[in-house]
Amino acid sequence: MDYGKMGPRAQRGVGKTTLVQKACEALVSSGAGVEGFYTEEVREGGRRVGFDVVTVTGERGHLSRIRDVAGASHGRREYTVGQYVVDLPSFENLALPLFRNVGLADGGSRKVFVIDEIGKMELFSQSFIRAVRQTLDSSSCTILGTIPIPKGKPLDLVEEVRSRRDVKVFAVSKENRNAVLQDILATVRECLKQTT
Repeated sequence: MDYGKMGPRAQRGVGKTTLVQKACEALVSSGAGVEGFYTEEVREGGRRVGFDVVTVTGERGHLSRIRDVAGASHGRREYTVGQYVVDLPSFENLALPLFRNVGLADGGSRKVFVIDEIGKMELFSQSFIRAVRQTLDSSSCTILGTIPIPKGKPLDLVEEVRSRRDVKVFAVSKENRNAVLQDILATVRECLKQTT
């Protein structure tokens, strides 16, 4: 079975992003090309005030902020998840160009494309949904992505990803997050060996 697209799933706070970052470091040190983005908590005074989207190359932009930190929406439609206001233009300006370049591999070698995460905040972007689907349907790269464990109403794209035959899902918990790293790396490396 082709596990060309895969990644961990878990609830927020168990270390999915840290796991993805460790996997990226290991892959880069072994010579693999890695592109994409991850989502990182933003804290001020020990309090979480939002999330940033950060590219693998270190560019950073807002994904969301707590309402009192986010400021006015300046007439734009406001997208919220709990107490967080999603900054859709900032997210799209940073994340979407990464998808446009995903098929441009150096020297014909397969790359790993990181999507952390395919979650509620990101799914307000219809362009992001289309880009994820197109990337999943292409064979130009191996995807290392994260999806949340469903709670409440299922998210269509998350369920679509979870049910794909070419996706391998690893359940991540605080207890197994260190051990599952080696399994994820072995699977990604196996995917990279496969020809397109």
